[in-house]
Amino acid sequence: MNHAQQAMNELIKQTEKSVIGQSHVVQALVISLLTNGHVLLEGLPGTAKTRSVKSLAERLNTSFGRIQFTPDLLPSDVTGTEVYQELEGKPRLTFQAGPIFNSIVLADEVNRAPAKVQAALLEAMAEGTITVGDKTHVLPELFMVLATQNPVEQEGTYPLPEAQMDRFIMKVTVDYPQDEAERDIVRLVRSEETSSRSQDKSQSWHIDPDVVIEARRQLPSVAVSELVENYIVALVMATRKPDRYSESNLHKWLEIGASPRASIALDKCSRAYAWLQGRDHVTPDDVRAMVPSVLGHRFSLSYDALADGVDHQRVVQELLDYVEIG
Repeated sequence: MNHAQQAMNELIKQTEKSVIGQSHVVQALVISLLTNGHVLLEGLPGTAKTRSVKSLAERLNTSFGRIQFTPDLLPSDVTGTEVYQELEGKPRLTFQAGPIFNSIVLADEVNRAPAKVQAALLEAMAEGTITVGDKTHVLPELFMVLATQNPVEQEGTYPLPEAQMDRFIMKVTVDYPQDEAERDIVRLVRSEETSSRSQDKSQSWHIDPDVVIEARRQLPSVAVSELVENYIVALVMATRKPDRYSESNLHKWLEIGASPRASIALDKCSRAYAWLQGRDHVTPDDVRAMVPSVLGHRFSLSYDALADGVDHQRVVQELLDYVEIG
């Protein structure tokens, strides 16, 4: 492994020390960071969604912003606004940047905000810019939105628009921990309470943003064979043309298939996953490892699927069972 690969794997290791029992979440956050994407974490309250993001941000030597989404939030609370000021007796409008202008942005409980706020966030995620008035402001080169949401069945939540869901390169479900992990969590929090509160965080392990940029430059060199390319395309096309797999339940469960962004995201994440393992090429197993997080939020279920209690991950498993490699 080269220096960048070792550093990014160490970032995963160090972050996992603060987030017990959620190693798949930490890995997804780092893969999204490598691919210049955004990640959505969904889970019930108390499952360490916010803690995961904050732990990662603490180990990145860069700016961090947090937005607590609420039903009365305004777009200007996210983007910033132009403020009237007088300078040497002359009136002028000065732009006051909002929390979105940080490199790592935690959008906490993102599905509790109304549509106008979602639209402002969508521009930032899609274009890397923010428009306020008639001026467009460019966001930092290292920019990632890490959004958390509670399940849509909970009170006070708004379903995210399909266009915005598609902008998240990965969506990760955060489940409750197992028995042993739960015990370790209690011990971790207890040790944090007894540790010195005056401990200088600048002395803790962190990674320089330049290492992340260098890691991103290495990803295009990871080879993807035609066999793997065909497998990626076949998985995505199966969500659009499920009739090709008449022996499966896909044609009954799928209403709207994944967009071309799904193929692009699956290619990027598979290369990042292989790169983290120290390999210079992508295998079909790399693709399969990324499918649940990359494809699971990019298609719509049919009425029959909803009536039968079939969720997105059950459909993903059906895809992996029936779509052949090669």
